[in-house]
Amino acid sequence: TYSPTKIARTIKSITAREIFSQAPGVKRALWGGAFWGSGFYINTVGRHSNEQVIAAYVKNQGSEKDYQVLHRNNDIQLNLF
Repeated sequence: TYSPTKIARTIKSITAREIFSQAPGVKRALWGGAFWGSGFYINTVGRHSNEQVIAAYVKNQGSEKDYQVLHRNNDIQLNLF
């Protein structure tokens, strides 16, 4: 019985730790060493959730020009689960 917030934090923590261990240059390139932003989006199934709401959230997260590619290696595949 975990809250959605705890689940999101756990997933973000695990994935960041794995990315940093497999691609150490990424952490050095990030100012402050933070891989994820502070926010996340969680919605439940119901009348207020639909594809358009989620698409709008994702679309408004930023544009490609706002991000710098820190690591590109097609050989790295995270095996988390």
